[in-house]
Parts: sequence; C-alpha cells; structure tokens
Amino acid sequence: MELNPYAVYLGGQDPIPVITRTAELLHMLIDPLSPAQIDRAPAPGKWSIREIVAHLADCELVFAFRLRQALAEDHPVIQPFDQTIWGERYAAYDIVSSLRMFEASRNWNVKFLTTVTDADRHRPITHPERGTMTLWTIVETMGGHDINHIQQIEKIAASV
Repeated sequence: MELNPYAVYLGGQDPIPVITRTAELLHMLIDPLSPAQIDRAPAPGKWSIREIVAHLADCELVFAFRLRQALAEDHPVIQPFDQTIWGERYAAYDIVSSLRMFEASRNWNVKFLTTVTDADRHRPITHPERGTMTLWTIVETMGGHDINHIQQIEKIAASV
C-alpha cells in the first residue's frame, strides 16, 4: 500500500491552500441543495453527500490527533480505522452538524499547521498498513482526500 493513496488527487499542489478552501467549497456545493438531494445516495452502497461530509468530519478529527501525535511523540505508530464501520453510524449526523464539526476541526488544524517548522514536516510517523511517513505526508493526504471527496460531491450534486 502506498504512503498516500490520495496523492494522485493532489497532483503536486501545495496542500495548505487546498485544505484551507475546502469548507468554502463544501458550502458552495451543498448550500443550494435540498435536504432530499443531500441525502440521496448516488448508488446502492455509496455514500450520500451528507454521509461524505460526516466522513470528512470524522477524518478531520483523526488528522488532528495524528498531526499532534507526530509532534508529541518520537516516531509514533498511528491507529488505522475502518471507514466503512464508522460510516454505519452516519445516519445519526445531520448535514449542518457535520459541516460545523468539519469546519471547526479544520480551522483548528490549519491554525496548528502555521506553527509547523520545516524540521517538524519531516517528523516520522508509522501507519501499520502504509509504512513510515512524515507529518507532511499526513498534510498531503488531507489535501488529496479533500479533493477526492469534493469531486464525489460535485458529481452527486450535478446528478440531482
């Protein structure tokens, strides 16, 4: 498994501008939609826009911990998670709560990243399935992950 499976989406872009604008893009895409459109899954077994945003909120919490763990511990091993199992509970989350959670966590993470030095970027962290990476790999993963899910939301929004 590659270190950052979302690198293809980032395509060499600086991840900071990408992750900084994601909340704004989400609002631009989602705000014009009705609740029924937001809840419509594009196909059986695929997430609706509401579920994708809940997933983004969940992941932002994970990224927050991983970033801080990379600076607080000497070469920590991070805990992977099964997004499918987490997704089984997304019916509990409404779009407004998910967006607010994502925005608050993302804003907190972006502020945190303003404190990261060049040396910090190279701090090692190990993912049990992907191998040893750096703190900056996590940031690049965040950016590519955002782009991937924004594209999914764009596609769903265009079809409703």
